[in-house]
Order: sequence, then structure tokens, then C-alpha cells
Amino acid sequence: MATIFGLDYQTLWFLVIGGVFTGYAILDGFDLGAGALHLFFNKETSRRIALNAIGPVWDGNEVWLVIGGGALFAGFPGVYAAVFSAFYVPFMLFLTVLIFRAISIEFRSKEAMPWWRKMWDVCYCLSSATIAFLLGVVLGNLLLGIPIDDKGNFTGTLAYFLNPYSVMVGITTLALFMMHGAIYLVMKTEDRLYAKLTVMVRNTTIFFSISILLLSFYTLLYIPHLSNAIRNNSWMFFIPVAMVFAIANITRMVAKRQYRFAFVSSSITVSLLLIIVAVELYPNMVISTASPAYNLTVYNSASSEKSLGIMLLVAAIGVPLVIAYTTFVFWTFKGKVKLDEMSY
Repeated sequence: MATIFGLDYQTLWFLVIGGVFTGYAILDGFDLGAGALHLFFNKETSRRIALNAIGPVWDGNEVWLVIGGGALFAGFPGVYAAVFSAFYVPFMLFLTVLIFRAISIEFRSKEAMPWWRKMWDVCYCLSSATIAFLLGVVLGNLLLGIPIDDKGNFTGTLAYFLNPYSVMVGITTLALFMMHGAIYLVMKTEDRLYAKLTVMVRNTTIFFSISILLLSFYTLLYIPHLSNAIRNNSWMFFIPVAMVFAIANITRMVAKRQYRFAFVSSSITVSLLLIIVAVELYPNMVISTASPAYNLTVYNSASSEKSLGIMLLVAAIGVPLVIAYTTFVFWTFKGKVKLDEMSY
């Protein structure tokens, strides 16, 4: 079996996919959160500033989702087939609201009528919140396990997806993104909107803290297999401990109004949460509730080693380029938002 740095190709590709989806969660997470907060802004100017805060970056952030889906298809076609067929209806709903979100951002400023802008404001807010919630529902079901047979076919019903655990993960994801988005917006605004957002940051931080606490208790009490890896490997205990300190540092930096450091801590929190997910799932990628023998792992669902080796080379070249482009865009549009004739 071919290895790099002591890791086999399957594990490395698992890490690549995890890294790409983590990048998506951090980057698109804040603009989804900003969208979910949109209707809390009452003034037209405030809504325009909030839209223009994410205007230069929101579509680029979604590129990470496309890369993640393509990487999953290329590296683990069995997982791609099982997940996209099982979650067919949720994914169709996800794509629908994703389209409406993009339309809302682009169409809102095309007409000056209040009813027109109000309609797209509502659409933008609801679609952003729905996307965040659906991402959490999908993640929650993957953590809990889904009923698939020996061929990877989904044997459950649509109602199966809205179980208590996946709903809790969906709410926690929405809370996390709202906090992440509020912190980003407060860094991009000033004057009265800045003052309003400082209150929103505190409120969303409380919302997330309560949500993650309840979810953690529920997981430990009722979903024991999601803590086996850390329980059996004491050296991994630093991961949840680091996450707790990152969350605590968010509240500390918010209290000091050092929002850049709060945003860094929020990004670290997103990363550590997904690292915990990866640690607890590996080597499984899809857990079958029908039988453990039907689980899809990094080994029984992967492409050939030759294919993985070639794609790892492509990823080693392509991912740094995407990171460089993303960094350039954020650096170019850094600073507070100023409205002009080219603004949304």
C-alpha cells in the first residue's frame, strides 16, 4: 500500500476532503450567518452595508463547496453515490435555496421599490438560514448513521432525516454561523450599525454557547459511538479541550471588542468541531444503521490507488492556488464598508 508521510492515500484524501469542507464552513459560514441576521437590520442603509460586507467574497466562498463535492466524487465515488442518493430531497432543497440566495443578492438592488427590496431581503435571510440548518441536518445524520444496505442504497424515508439529533446539529450549525457572521460584520462596519452589531455578537455568542452545550450533553448521553475514539485515545483529549478554550476566547475577545481575534477564535472553533467529527468517524465515512458490515469506509469506497495518487498531486498544486486567490480577495477588500454607486 502506497504511503506519504506514513499515511496511505485513502487517509490522505480523507484529510484533503475534510480540509476543503472545513475551509467552506469557515468562509461561507460567516456570509451565511450574515444573511441569517439580515432581517434584524431595520434601515435600508444598514442592509446595504451588510450585503456589501460579503459582496466581494460570497460567491468565491462557495467555490470551496464545489471543490469539496468534486473531491468527494473523485476520491470516494461509493460515498458520493450513497450520500447524494440518500439525501436527494434535502440536497435538492439545498440547491434551490442556494439559487434563491444568489438571486436575492443580485436582484435586490435592481429596483428601488420598497416592496421589491423587502421581498428579496426576506428571501435572502430565509435562504441563508435554511442552508445553514440543512448543512447541520446532513452532518447530524452522517454522525448518527443512515439506513443503507450492502449496495449503499438508502432504505429509509424522508421523515428519517428530521430526527431530534440532526435537528439539534442543524440548530447548532445555524447558531455557530450566526455568531461567525455577526463577528465578521462588526469588523466591517462603523458608527450606529457597529454599535447594533456589538449587541448581536453577544447575543449570537450566547445562542451558540447554549446550543453547543446542549448538543454535547445529548451526544455524550445518547450517541456514545461519537466519543469512542477520544475516549479510547487519551492523547486526543486536547482536541475538545482546545475547542472549549477557543469558545471561551471568543467571549473574552468580544468583551474586549477585539473582534479580529474573536473571528480567529470562531474560525478555530469551526475547524476543531469538524476535526472532532473526522476523528470520531474515521475510518468510516458513512455509518449504516442496518449493519456495521455495510459501513462505507475510506478503504471500501475509495478510487484506485493510482487515481488517488494522481489526484493528490493535483490537489497539492490546486489547493494552495485557491488559498492564495482567497487570501488576495480578502486582502483587496479589507477595511470598513463604504457605499458608492457600484454597491448593491
